[in-house]
Amino acid sequence: MTDFEILLRKAGYSVPEAAKHLDYSEGHIYRWIRGEEQPRDGIVRLLKLEIEQRRPVDSGAMFSFIDLFAGIGGLRKAMEGAGGRCVFTSEWDRFAQQTYLANFADNRPIAGDIREVDASAIPAHDVLVAGFPCQPFSIAGVSKKNALGRLHGFDDETQGTLFFDVLRILKYHRPAAFLLENVKNLKSHDRGRTFEVIKRKLEDELGYSIRTRIIDAAHFVPQHRERIVIVGFREEVPFDFDEIDLPARGHRVMKDILHPENGLEDPEAHYTIGDDAVVSEKYTLSDKLWRYLQDYAAKHRAKGNGFGFGLVDGNSIARTLSARYYKDGSEILVSRGDGENPRRLTPRECARLMGYEEDFRIPVSDTQAYKQFGNSVAVPVFAEVAQIMRPHILSLTESDAESVLRVG
Repeated sequence: MTDFEILLRKAGYSVPEAAKHLDYSEGHIYRWIRGEEQPRDGIVRLLKLEIEQRRPVDSGAMFSFIDLFAGIGGLRKAMEGAGGRCVFTSEWDRFAQQTYLANFADNRPIAGDIREVDASAIPAHDVLVAGFPCQPFSIAGVSKKNALGRLHGFDDETQGTLFFDVLRILKYHRPAAFLLENVKNLKSHDRGRTFEVIKRKLEDELGYSIRTRIIDAAHFVPQHRERIVIVGFREEVPFDFDEIDLPARGHRVMKDILHPENGLEDPEAHYTIGDDAVVSEKYTLSDKLWRYLQDYAAKHRAKGNGFGFGLVDGNSIARTLSARYYKDGSEILVSRGDGENPRRLTPRECARLMGYEEDFRIPVSDTQAYKQFGNSVAVPVFAEVAQIMRPHILSLTESDAESVLRVG
């Protein structure tokens, strides 16, 4: 990746947007990206200035953290809201990197595959944050190894999984705390063996005190989205998930995140158009797709199961937004009234449904945006978790003189 491409991604511009904004042809932009030509110094200064103006004020940061399997930065937003400063980011997907860089101006690169990053190359930090992928851990053969007198343990059971990378970084840096996120079914994954290994590694082998809780995002956003939250501390602290202030489920409904289509918001190309900011027709299902989804749902109802589409109106709570939403949008379809085909959510509505603020930039295609928001966390959930973690993080770092240097 060339320096100019990194700069352009941090500024949050697609090639067409950059061409329009900088008043150069798209051909020029592509040649700068490929390194075939060098942009004028004035262009570079302009982009750097725009990035600097969007830089979050972090002088009051109280602890440092690293953001692993970062996606588009949902967990980072939660930690920053609690007084944290991000000192390292890892995310392998280049489209997610593009969105991340458009919203967090760090002037430092994003590490790609975390498996290729040595723990010693990662800055010291107070908190490790990770929405790690769920993978089965191979614990077959342990009894045999015991019988043969061979050692097994830290490396053996998790080698080859991405959770191994979380463990090796925790082992090397020994941060004061960590925050991990995963799907609700992690505890039952692989008949409970996956979570058994996770718990044993974190508690018995690394010595962390952990707490877990499954939280439904419907307390904060109009979407049922249950995720397991794993919080750990290097020492025993009186952390309690019951300290979280959980509003009643359903206090927010879909009309809170849908485009009003009455001129109360500015149009956002290419999601909404005209003075009234009406949702573009491109999001309305075709007759063919709508008929297919109705027939599919009818077939499964006849078999007595619940497969089918999810139709919502302004007073609804939606199903879970998934990474496959780009395929047909079937889990969350917005009713447009009798006789009208329903429509998909726009990417901006997906951002709102996940709790991202209005100024969150979406520099990628609709397909990539749907994947990114479907893979993201519901930001308000983890913002609450981060807030109740904060005093315990600080209690562990106050006596550590190096913590000042980590934030500085």
